[in-house]
Amino acid sequence: MKKKVLAVVCCVAMIAAMAMGCTTKSPTSGGDKKDDGGEGGKKIGITIQNYENAYWAGVMSKLEEILKNEGYDATIVGCEENSAKQIEQIENFITSGCDLIMVHPNDADAVEEVCGRALDEGIKVMCWDNPMENTTANWVLDNTELGKEIGKTAAAFINEHYTADDKAQVCVIGKPDTQVLLERQNGIEAGLKENCEDNYEIVATIDGVVNNEVQSKAETVLQASPDCKVWVGVGAGAMIGSNTALLAEYGGAGKIPEDVGVITTDVTSEQLNSLEAGDEAVRAIVGFEGSNTDTAQACFEMFERILSGEDFSAEKNVYRPTMEINSDNIADIQKGM
Repeated sequence: MKKKVLAVVCCVAMIAAMAMGCTTKSPTSGGDKKDDGGEGGKKIGITIQNYENAYWAGVMSKLEEILKNEGYDATIVGCEENSAKQIEQIENFITSGCDLIMVHPNDADAVEEVCGRALDEGIKVMCWDNPMENTTANWVLDNTELGKEIGKTAAAFINEHYTADDKAQVCVIGKPDTQVLLERQNGIEAGLKENCEDNYEIVATIDGVVNNEVQSKAETVLQASPDCKVWVGVGAGAMIGSNTALLAEYGGAGKIPEDVGVITTDVTSEQLNSLEAGDEAVRAIVGFEGSNTDTAQACFEMFERILSGEDFSAEKNVYRPTMEINSDNIADIQKGM
């Protein structure tokens, strides 16, 4: 049975006050190193949590292209979910004389002190994902609300195919050791509870953000609970890994029962291809950007605003507009991947 699948893109950007320990820094902390300007030639250091994650690899590839084309000197590294390594990377960015450091923290608390040191050196600091204190700006999501939207979308699928007498068996794929993803996971479970009609039960909870890791764990779940047919998760790896496991379980594309579905967030080419094909387990994507290019461009514009010395102290929260990716616009989104 064909269904129109919507992918709701929700993203929130937020600018936070400067703080170091118990001492609050001025809103222009990190702004005195050099003449501020958004033009190319500035040096930017970027450290992200995990470069193996399909979403991050895609976005960072596009961001690197944009920065190069605009004349910026940029270095992008992954910390492999190792906070000590990420601290060392930030220290190297400080030593190398970066104008701006962007951190997607493995553990926000762990990098507060080193980010404070960067501010003290006159370097601007931007955090992606966490409302940190020792930064010039934070680019964040309300991960609980994003999770609830995933849960709500999954609930619509469950309500269509299951009843109180024939409950959906659900697997939740999270990442509880990462605070923002724990918030997202909790939001998913809350969204299911708020929107389902007493017609589901969570039979398994696994963690993972890398495709093959999730696939392996999903296969184990299917061995123990072969009737687990609805899979919800916190990111691209959750979708790609579980979809791959389900394709193997049911014999390939075109053989997935209509009551089997995967609903997560992030937007990668592999996810979009599966969604567009319509014969795999992918049923819906709830994302926070349109395409890799859209996300990278939005991030780059934040860089330019920060480097130009814009004062966000009067309004710390900068909200991006939301949009839907559906059958009408998925082709345009694909072009930006």
